[in-house]
Amino acid sequence: MQGATILFYPTAIGWHPDEKVEFGGAQHDAWRTIQRGHAIANGVYVAVANRVGHETGNIRGNSAPGKGLEFWGGSFFCDPFGRVLTEASHNKEEILLGEVDLRLLEDTRRNWPFLRDRRIDSYASITSRMIDGK
Repeated sequence: MQGATILFYPTAIGWHPDEKVEFGGAQHDAWRTIQRGHAIANGVYVAVANRVGHETGNIRGNSAPGKGLEFWGGSFFCDPFGRVLTEASHNKEEILLGEVDLRLLEDTRRNWPFLRDRRIDSYASITSRMIDGK
């Protein structure tokens, strides 16, 4: 809201081995969708960095060694329409480069004005953890 052109969103997310088969596709799709949604809702480019590899040990607050987490990689860069412009692989570290077109950014903000048309006067209640019924 203060004029940003790119939102950098670093993540360290992946699959628990016991959940990958059943939930893996949906979890990965949800992660990509929400990142792309940030681009669309805010009229910005989004650069999403995510780890790769497998880490064993303590996850989810459990003190016993576990099966770990398989980070899914797939870092990507998308435009203000949420279109993925470039994407990294899922199994190795890579550097992504993407081009920012300031004209596209301005055109998107003018003609697809989600950010401009927000009703920030309605935001006060969502800053509280609980609604007290008033």
